Amino acid sequence: MSGKTVNSAILLLVIGNAMALVSDVFIKLMEPGAPIFQFAFLRCLITLAFLLPLARKIDRNNLFAGLKVHAIRAHIHLAGLLCMIVALSNLPLATANAVFYAAPILVMVFSVFIFRESLTPLSVFAVFSGFAGIVVILRPVEFNWAAIAALGSALALAINAVMVRKLPKNQTTVHKLILNYLLVIPASGLLAVWEWQQGATWHPEILFTAAGSALFILGYNITVLLAYRQVDANQVTSAEYTGLIWAVGIGWIWFNEVPDWWFLVGSMMVVIPLVLTGLDQRRKSPARGFNPAAREKRLSTKVEA
Repeated sequence: MSGKTVNSAILLLVIGNAMALVSDVFIKLMEPGAPIFQFAFLRCLITLAFLLPLARKIDRNNLFAGLKVHAIRAHIHLAGLLCMIVALSNLPLATANAVFYAAPILVMVFSVFIFRESLTPLSVFAVFSGFAGIVVILRPVEFNWAAIAALGSALALAINAVMVRKLPKNQTTVHKLILNYLLVIPASGLLAVWEWQQGATWHPEILFTAAGSALFILGYNITVLLAYRQVDANQVTSAEYTGLIWAVGIGWIWFNEVPDWWFLVGSMMVVIPLVLTGLDQRRKSPARGFNPAAREKRLSTKVEA
């Protein structure tokens, strides 16, 4: 699975989204009332430790290039992680993940206002259908702090995705990840200390939970890196939405969370327009390295032979 072909890239994204769901399961398995700041600090610290063997990919001469943007993204990432913990701890696994899919919708909206990009009619439909789908999933009678936290996590993901364009173009993905986690350690550490001072006790099992979550979310990041490195994003990005299928399956089997019709209808309102938008982009943009003229020449050669 090198990610050099469309099929292998799609398979990588399917596996990667499954790994992201396993990371979510580790969070969901935490006991009610577990200290979330301790968990966030440990997960960030352990993820940084996992990344250190790849430190040779850092440009040491420009280690802190784009420091301001990196710092803002790092702390938005921390806020999003805390919101994600609250959402996964209190919402069904599939419901929380369905709301997280508001992120690509928000990215489209932000791109219009920040980068003056224009939306196609299908993209506009995806935006309105997506927001309506989130309302259907959550329903006003079930709108609580957990639902707000899920939306907060989606918002953080969207802001970070948009801010990627502001980062130095020559920085490697490993460089960006290491700098992100390095900058977030002080704030997450201070929050963990404050939580301890407020009477939160040390939970040794959180170390195992944080390590498992960090390992699998890092695995997801690696599969995404491999998938998008050789293949255009619009060729394979629809495979990202298989994460919702994993969420429904794992939630049903592991946590006995049976999805209702509200969830199914709302999820389709969110995911289907996004998939159609990705397929439309794929139709308009041929795969990287695809040369129609060369293909016709090869076909004519075969016919002549």
